[in-house]
Amino acid sequence: MKYKNRNIINQLTELIKTRPLTYLNGGRQVGKSTLCSHLPEKINHITFDSPLILTSAKSAPETFINSLSKDVLNVIDEVQFAPEIFPYLKMQIDKNRLEGNTKQRFLLTGSANLMALPKLSEALVGRMSILTLYPFSVSEYQETNVSLFDRLFNDELSVKTYDSYNIIDAIKSATYPEIAIDRNIDRIKWFDSYLTTILNRDIKSLSDLKNPDLMVVLLSLLSMRTGGLINNTEIAKEIGIDYRTYEKMFAFAINSFIVFNVKPWAKPNKLNKRFVKSPKLYFTDCNFLSYIMKRSLDDLFANDTRTFGHVFENFVATELVKCAKFNNLELSHYRTQAGKEADFVLENTNGDIVGIEVKLSTDIDKKYLSGLQELQELSGDKFKRGLIVYTGQAIIPLADKIWAVPVCHFWK
Repeated sequence: MKYKNRNIINQLTELIKTRPLTYLNGGRQVGKSTLCSHLPEKINHITFDSPLILTSAKSAPETFINSLSKDVLNVIDEVQFAPEIFPYLKMQIDKNRLEGNTKQRFLLTGSANLMALPKLSEALVGRMSILTLYPFSVSEYQETNVSLFDRLFNDELSVKTYDSYNIIDAIKSATYPEIAIDRNIDRIKWFDSYLTTILNRDIKSLSDLKNPDLMVVLLSLLSMRTGGLINNTEIAKEIGIDYRTYEKMFAFAINSFIVFNVKPWAKPNKLNKRFVKSPKLYFTDCNFLSYIMKRSLDDLFANDTRTFGHVFENFVATELVKCAKFNNLELSHYRTQAGKEADFVLENTNGDIVGIEVKLSTDIDKKYLSGLQELQELSGDKFKRGLIVYTGQAIIPLADKIWAVPVCHFWK
């Protein structure tokens, strides 16, 4: 499979030079192992996908850690399956510090969010730097080297018309590397295998859920609510399970990077405004979302504009969350109980704000501006700009600091 450079590689390279332990997490098949193999480092690569190696690490964790190479980068894949090694990793790191040994370093990878699993993470708090790898962004796949952060926060906007682009092709490319690069792979069979691995291995290893097949029911229900506010009690009743079981299932979906929440935004001084407090939910990959829906992206685009509108918003959400995690941005949504809203709010470390409204349309209506204008009023000088991201081709100004930008502006 052809290798495409990942935006995160420079950040990862710098971390492993300066930190004794780095954890690279992200969903299954996002390319963590491939990325590690392209680091400019001599590495000792170990994977707990191997039953023999996993058994060794779990049965004799201290011996396993003490036997690792002292003068190369030790890369351990799917580390969440052997929590037994964590205390001994801590001991080894502390011992190396006392002895002034800076050569032995560890890069762990895993398809689970360790920080959400206290029994796994508590031994390494304060000793571990964490990065998250997502499926390809469109810019990564097309190798255009566009910085979405600069496009959103720094680049000056001017009236411009882009060449035509294929939104379906863009969404199909913003996915897991194997199926993005090889378009001859049967995606239905690929996702069948992907889901089977999650149900038969990950759930059984990382949770105490007694009926993993209920996860498919949960994902199906969530797929019909993408981009919406989630009523957890309602979904638990619809599945027919108690709320505690539902919480475990939902937490697994979040912590294994299948779905993600976008929290509500609220101005720190609150200003007497009543904000909706519920998060919005999105799938990490739109291609997996359409698989769970049992609908092809082409069919949705051609025959179901309403549903495709939700998929399009989900697509923008995935591009934004990749940018947010990489650039230390806060991603949220803005909605008041009076109904004013902006789909997304991005806030940098200086408190500068970019508001984004998403529209599956090639035209722009002035009514689309109301939520962004209210966000602008609340944010004051911190409001950098508002963007209506749509499926047209022209960048055009709409009001003070508010522009319409084609979604292809994210990568072209």
